[in-house]
Formats: sequence, structure tokens, C-alpha cells
Amino acid sequence: MTRITQFTYVLAIVALIMGISACDQLVGLLTERELSLTVPALPQLTGISGEVSIGLLYPMTGRLSETGAQMKEGFDLALKEINRSQQGDVSIKFVTADDKSTVDGAVEGYNRLIHETGVPVIIGPTSSSQCEAAFPIAQENRTVAFSATSAATGLSAIGDFIFRAILTSDAHIPNSVSVTHEKLGYMRAALIYDELHAIAVSGANAFRMALTENSVMIVTTKTFQTGETDFSDELTRIKASNPEVIFIAALPQDMPAIMIQARDRGIPFSVPFIVPELSIDDVQAAGPAAEGLISSKSWLSTDANRLNRAFVVNYKAEYGVEPNTWAAHSYTTVYILAQAIADAQSTDAEAIRNAMANIENLDTIFGNFSFDADGDAVHDATILTVENGEFKVFD
Repeated sequence: MTRITQFTYVLAIVALIMGISACDQLVGLLTERELSLTVPALPQLTGISGEVSIGLLYPMTGRLSETGAQMKEGFDLALKEINRSQQGDVSIKFVTADDKSTVDGAVEGYNRLIHETGVPVIIGPTSSSQCEAAFPIAQENRTVAFSATSAATGLSAIGDFIFRAILTSDAHIPNSVSVTHEKLGYMRAALIYDELHAIAVSGANAFRMALTENSVMIVTTKTFQTGETDFSDELTRIKASNPEVIFIAALPQDMPAIMIQARDRGIPFSVPFIVPELSIDDVQAAGPAAEGLISSKSWLSTDANRLNRAFVVNYKAEYGVEPNTWAAHSYTTVYILAQAIADAQSTDAEAIRNAMANIENLDTIFGNFSFDADGDAVHDATILTVENGEFKVFD
């Protein structure tokens, strides 16, 4: 009887332990499930029926096509979530066009979407140079233009139908310079930038102004042109100027090559790179050369924001990989636009424009999102550094 009692007691303990373990596993599963069901407050398109056609212009071909494919995944996931939530027969439909990674392609795409399909809103194009040429077409035709990724200063001021979802150069570069200067104490800086691309020129100007304000000497400035792949001459001259830090203003696709060649030319890791918005894909493309890089970013996959956690879980479930910054901005752009359409209760371009201008403190994966008076994004940014190939908060 004693043995039976002891055996029963042991079984009870084992069952209790297994039960606790099972509960722990269930909590984990429930957390994942809850996350997968949590999305931004889903806008309800009341007062509208049928399909709402929205122009979507992004790079399907050309040198930005890989970025375009990542953006398309963000666009599509948001569209799927929003359409699935609607209670009536209303749904949003993308009318797509290829901006071909060129300025001419963006202009052609805007003209086709406006004059042939008559969409009230166009999401895109991708780069600042493309937007500089295409935005006036939208303004002239009173069509809402909403770029997810163009960050050059001043483009939204082209007109009151122009909006952007990414932080502009003048919104985050000055802070990144002041914070890094205070922490690192550098006094000699070098600058290299693409003199043909609007975002690079805008970034370079913002860096210059911020460095001057922080009493940092720019010991050398070197330029290159879009499409160049050999930066050895520029980097050799930069090395000779003995800078304490190097600022890079270029398309994200060019930054890995610049960093790799800089380290190959003997520029030491004690001289960090400071760059604007950069994705983890570009960091990984640069490999060890990106170690110590510092970047001001508007989005981080590990941010504890509940909507961001849900987005990462849902994106991984849909595509099998973690999202990058371009997918995140594309996803958020669709949600912001859908909220404006819901607020307008109309598919009229002017009504949507008015609703967009009034968006303030919208809950998004970036946190609270608003537009300023020019139609540019307003939300918090984070300064990050690369450690062991991963982004960490710079402190």
C-alpha cells in the first residue's frame, strides 16, 4: 500500500510538471495566435460599394526591381488584411504599373494611370528622382500621389495632392548627426554622395548643414554618378584626408559596394560609416564591412509596438521570411490610404486628399503617424548601429 501511495504521488508530480509545461507551450501558441489576429485598427469603407481602384506604381524591372518585389509583398499583405475585414461588398483593387526603375518610367506610369485608368490615387513611385518628375503630373491633374519610400527634402511641397510615408532627409539626419557627434566626439568628417540622384543630394545637403551646426569640419567631399561601381579613386582620397567618420548619401543598392571597397582600401573600422535609412538586406550584402555602421531608421523589426509585432508575425506566415524596411513602409502606406478613404467615405480624389491632410496620431507599426503641413511623414525614428551583422540600438 505504501508503494502504491508513493507511486501515485510520483505520478501526480509528473502530471503536474507536464501540465505546467503544456500550459507554458499553450501560452506561447496563444501569443503567436493573438499576434496573427492583431492588425492595425481596420478602416471600414462605409458609404462606398464595389471595387475602389488605386494606382500602384513600383519597380517591376530595372535595378530597383528587387526592392520593388519586397515592396509589393508589403502592399499585398495590407490589401489582403483590409479587404478581408470589410463588412459590405466594397474592396480595394490595385491597378499596377511598372516604373522600370527610371524617371521616364515613372512619368510614363503616372500618365497612363491618370489618363487611361482614371484612378483617384497613385501609390508610388519609389525613388526621389522619379517623384521629382512625376509628382507635378499628379498635382496638375488633381490626383493624390502617395510615395512609400521617397525621402528627398521638399518634394511634398510641390503641391497639396502630394504625400509621403517615409521620414524625409531633413526630418531625421540632423538628429542622427547630433546624437552620434555627442557620443563619439568626432571633429573631422568625410562625405561621399551620388551627385545625380535626388535623395543622395538631399541627404548630402542635410549632412552638411548638420555637421556645420555641430562645428564638425568636412575634410573632403567626393561625388560619383548613378550606375558607377568602382569607388576606389574617391575612397583613396577620403582615406588620405584622415577623417574620423564617413557619411554616405546614396541609393541603398550602392552603399554595400562603397563600404566593402572602403575597407578594402584600408580605411579602418575605427572610422565608422553613418548613413540614412538602410535595410538589413543591404547590411548583410556589405558583410563584415558594415560592422559599426550607424543608421537613422524609422522602423525596426524588433520594435515592441504591438502592431509591429503582429505585422512581423503575419508577414513571416505569409512569405516565410522577416520583412525589411521597404516592405514595412509599403504595408503602412496602404493602411494610411485606406484610413483616408474610410474617413472621406468617398473615392473622389479631392475628398481623399482632404482626409489625408487631416490624419493625425494614426496608430501604425511606426507608432503614432501624422502628416505635416506639406504632406510629409511625422513619427519617431531610432538610431541604430550594426553589431555582428545585426541592427542594435545605438547608445
